[in-house]
Amino acid sequence: MTDTTPPCPRRFGRFAAGLAIMPLLAGCSHAHLSFLAPQGPIAAAQRDHFWLVIAITLVVVLPVFVLTPVIVWRYRYGGRAAYRPRWSFSRRLEYVIWGIPFLIVGILAVFLWRQTYALDPYNPLPADNEPLHVQVVGYDWKWLFIYPDQHIATVDELVFPDDRPLALELTSDTVMQSFFIPSLGSQVYAMNGMVTRLHLAADGPGRFRGENSQYNGKGFHTQRFTARAVSDATFSDFVERVRRQGRALDRPTYQILDGRNTVPELARALDGTGDDALRFSAIPDGLFSAIVAGVPIQSLLPGPVVTSARQTPLHQPQGGTP
Repeated sequence: MTDTTPPCPRRFGRFAAGLAIMPLLAGCSHAHLSFLAPQGPIAAAQRDHFWLVIAITLVVVLPVFVLTPVIVWRYRYGGRAAYRPRWSFSRRLEYVIWGIPFLIVGILAVFLWRQTYALDPYNPLPADNEPLHVQVVGYDWKWLFIYPDQHIATVDELVFPDDRPLALELTSDTVMQSFFIPSLGSQVYAMNGMVTRLHLAADGPGRFRGENSQYNGKGFHTQRFTARAVSDATFSDFVERVRRQGRALDRPTYQILDGRNTVPELARALDGTGDDALRFSAIPDGLFSAIVAGVPIQSLLPGPVVTSARQTPLHQPQGGTP
C-alpha cells in the first residue's frame, strides 16, 4: 500500500516561510496605511494610546500564559506540590485575583475617558496657521471634496498644505459611510441629512490613502481616495490649475456624479476616458448646505434641468424588483 499522507514537515515549512516574508511584503507599499506608522499628530496620539492599552492589558494576560504551564508542571507532572485536601481559601490570593483586574479596569476607564475627550474629532487642532476648510460629500462610490473658499471641488483627491490643519465637514448624499485616513488618524461617519466634523493635520509632505470603511454596496471596495499634503506653493498652483482646467459642474454633470458609479465609470460617462482625476471649477456657494438639507440642486447649477440620476432607489436592493 502506498502512503498518501501529505508531508506535514514540508507543508509546515512552506507556511513558516510565508509568515517570514510577510513583514518584507509590508514594506513594498509606498502608501501610509496605518496609524501604527503615523503621519500626523492625531494618528501619533492614537498609536501611543493603543500601545499603552496593550501594555496595561498584558499585566493580566502575561501571568496567565506564564503561570499556566508552571501550574500544570507543579501540580500534575512535577508532583512536587504538597497535597492539601483541606485547603479552601486564601485571603491574599483573593486580593490578587480580584484586586489587580479591578485596578486595571479603573486605570483603563480613567485613561480612556480622558483620551476620548482629548482626541474628540470635533476639537480644532492647535496651529499657527488658519485651518483649511473642506466639505466632504459621500456618494456611491466616491467622495466629493468641496473647497468653499477656493470655489473648486475634486473627486477622490484631497489636496491640502502640509503646514495647515484640515477642518472637514462631512455628509452623505446616500447611505451612511465612514471617512477614514488611517495614517492621519480618526474615523468619522458621514450620514445623509447630517453634518459631522473632523480635524486632521499632517507632519509634512506626503501621500496618504483614505477610504470608506463602512460597507455600502457593490462598489464599496473601490471607494478609496488619495490625500496629499503639499507645500503652500504647490497647493496654490493646484488651486489655480483646477480653476483654469477644471470642468464645469453643471446639471447634467451633477446628474452623473450623483449616480451609482465608481470613479472610472464616472470619468468614462463624462468624457469617454478612465481618468481618475476629476476636478471641478466655479463651484457655487451653498452646494454643501443644499445637499445636507436635501433641497433640489438644480437651482444652484447651470444647464438644462434633469431628473434624478439614481438608477435604483435607496430602499430597493440592487438588482432586485420593486
